[in-house]
Amino acid sequence: MTAAHPDRERARALLLRALQSTGRTAEALSSYEEFRVALAEKLGADPSPELREAHLAVLREETTRLRGSNLRAALTSFVGRDAELALVDRRLAEHRLVTLTGPGGVGKTRLATTAASALAGEQAVWFAELASVSDPADVPQAVLDALGHRTAPHGRDALDRLTDALSPAPAVLVLDNCEHHLDAVASLADGLLGSCPDLRLLATSREPLGLLGEALVPVPPLGLASTGADAAGVLVSPAGRLFVDRARAANPDFAVTAGNAGVVAEICRRLDGLPLAIELAGARIRSLPVDRVLALLDDRFQLLNQGNRAALPRHRTLRAVVDWSWDLLDEAERSVAAALAVFGGSMTAAAVDRVCPGDLPAAVVLSALVDKSLLAVDSVHDGRSIRYRMPDTIREYGLEKLADADRVRAAHARYFREIAEQAAPHLRGPEQLEWAPRLAADRDNFRVALRFACGAGDADTAIRLATALAYYLTMHGDHAEAARLLRMALELPAGATEANRVPATAAYLLNAVLSGEVVPEAIGRCRESAGSEHPSGAVVEPLIALLTGDFDAALAAIDRRQPHPAPLARAMLSFVRALVNGNRGALRQTCDDLAAAAERFRALGERWGMVSSLTYLGITRTMLGDPDAAIAALRCSMAPARELGDDHHQRIWLATAYAHAGDAERAGAELRGVIGSEPAAQHLALARLKLGDLARGDGDLRAADEQYDLAWWAVGPRRDVDPVFRSLHGMARARLALARGACEEARRDLRSALAAASKTSDLVLVAAIGSAIAELPARTGQFAAAAELLGAAGALRGSPDALNPDIARLTGELRAALGDPAAVEATARGNDLNHHEILGLFEHHLAAPADTGR
Repeated sequence: MTAAHPDRERARALLLRALQSTGRTAEALSSYEEFRVALAEKLGADPSPELREAHLAVLREETTRLRGSNLRAALTSFVGRDAELALVDRRLAEHRLVTLTGPGGVGKTRLATTAASALAGEQAVWFAELASVSDPADVPQAVLDALGHRTAPHGRDALDRLTDALSPAPAVLVLDNCEHHLDAVASLADGLLGSCPDLRLLATSREPLGLLGEALVPVPPLGLASTGADAAGVLVSPAGRLFVDRARAANPDFAVTAGNAGVVAEICRRLDGLPLAIELAGARIRSLPVDRVLALLDDRFQLLNQGNRAALPRHRTLRAVVDWSWDLLDEAERSVAAALAVFGGSMTAAAVDRVCPGDLPAAVVLSALVDKSLLAVDSVHDGRSIRYRMPDTIREYGLEKLADADRVRAAHARYFREIAEQAAPHLRGPEQLEWAPRLAADRDNFRVALRFACGAGDADTAIRLATALAYYLTMHGDHAEAARLLRMALELPAGATEANRVPATAAYLLNAVLSGEVVPEAIGRCRESAGSEHPSGAVVEPLIALLTGDFDAALAAIDRRQPHPAPLARAMLSFVRALVNGNRGALRQTCDDLAAAAERFRALGERWGMVSSLTYLGITRTMLGDPDAAIAALRCSMAPARELGDDHHQRIWLATAYAHAGDAERAGAELRGVIGSEPAAQHLALARLKLGDLARGDGDLRAADEQYDLAWWAVGPRRDVDPVFRSLHGMARARLALARGACEEARRDLRSALAAASKTSDLVLVAAIGSAIAELPARTGQFAAAAELLGAAGALRGSPDALNPDIARLTGELRAALGDPAAVEATARGNDLNHHEILGLFEHHLAAPADTGR
């Protein structure tokens, strides 16, 4: 009609409204402008009020629409993404295409909508969900639908209509879940950005769109609480806050306490800081206690199988999220990804080339898996090659998909056996500073390989790997774990591997002594290596004698072997002599042996032996009541310990020496420094116990209680197989119960502590528990019996440990109650008892009923 009658204004106004109502706003405005210009040139007149009003109506509605938004209001709190939000804002200010990348469930959509919502009001902000689009050709229409344009009339292309809708004014378009139609989304984005100069695109995808000018924002997992964090530390961490928010939504009574802070932190760590998984786990608190949730994470896909019913199916459960990512891989990528699940910790491309099947070079596949957010580039590497890490959730899923697991695991074990055998000769001297860090990068892989070889009954691989790793495992400092790993290998039938068993045997026995592990059957099987000519065999016989309590035989065996031709063997024999003398209470001879051992190790450039000798020298000097000499020895040990990568053990005992010297402030500062520096679990637990002891000594029983709880959770699953920790923790709990006046509770804790300590070869530990047992008769007025117990503990230890704050306090109380002569006489009675009589005395007082009528 307007073409036939170009001057009819009423028809022109109807055309404007018709074009505007079908979303063709740009054409409506162009039609008005053409008519206005033609009318002015032809007649020198302006459009009529009716036509001008129609034009204004188009402008008003378009302005309202362009400043609108279809973003949904958030239903839950947004936690822990301040840095990522700031980065998205900067990227959007500098680039017109910004893509958030990361694994499924990491929170890309929530981050994108939160960032975009801050821009609503100033400009149009539209959100288009693409996960439900099954045909790539439907992507443009899906975006049109999100903008409220249901059809494309007159056969016009959807991209043209999107251009009309998005070009008149500044706008932000969020394209969510682009990964399954990358080519179609990339083509749409390229077209829109080329036609709409004021448009910015914010995409979410598990891999980049791959367009020129694309700015990436990798979305990492939520930050985790530091190792051993207390309740406040868990609540400060983003992952911990998210878990607590969702747990409280499910169970309003839930709270983070000293008793469960470690559990919450461990749940978040086991779930890789993945927000979706953490939310699903938090929701389980409605029906399960938090420690039960942690235990069930061994089958996380079964546990986390109930999510938001309104969410897309692939976001309702953890398995659905991983299924979606897995289905986006091609066959070659799936094969390699499943095989990567056998690795422990991180991996290099060289290791993947040797272990995993596939025709493509490992670097190519690893790069693709990083792009698709199934692998992360590890921030820790060995300085020679990039390392990659697979999240635990993906690893568990991959193991389910791995068809030939035994073959791949066997290849993994062979490869890491070769690495260990290459490194072994370089670990016993100055070169250990270069080679130990190389092995440290694959520490988890060595554990996995050794456990598989043992479980598969592959004695040759297991013994060769254990022998190659023997010195490294001892250097690592977790002697209880080293003893368990080496014992697993040594329990396999010897066969043709007998000649290779000696270093592993010697290392097992040494770690058994240092950790207190006594397994009579395993020790008995070690006797066959006692006559070996291998340098490591020099310590086998004395260590067996030490572990079986035959100290005279141990010293005699050392004397026979001391003029050994191998310098390292001579140094180790001096160290073992110190251990023997320490266990038989000859502490001054122990100091002489440790000083000699330290010097011999120093001459060899062998830092582990030097550090260990100096550390035990400091511990022994502390028990002998010479904290100044102890502090000097421990300080000397710290520099070489740092060279080996970890001085936490030395710092903890330095804090103990400070406490014995009466400087509780410095002791506390040193322990807090250890706790704040991400130590290994066993060091964290010990630091917590000692910090709790300081708090108890200051009368802050609540703080002590909290530290003891944190120690319990910090040590993790190893508490079930670590008798030394159970002894120390039980003793700490008993002393806290005594401070509260709960003598029966203390008696129960001390019974458990003594039972655990009796499973070890550590008589110093048993003596420490005996000193705590002395508190029981003292609380019921049996002061002479208490003094006798203190004397017995001192005899077993080889020193009264008179500067120990607990012993010094009790000694003062007993002298005040008995008078010095009677106290000395009662203590002497305990000093005169033999080993078996001392243990009987301890057990007698633990069995006696409490008498509360002091």
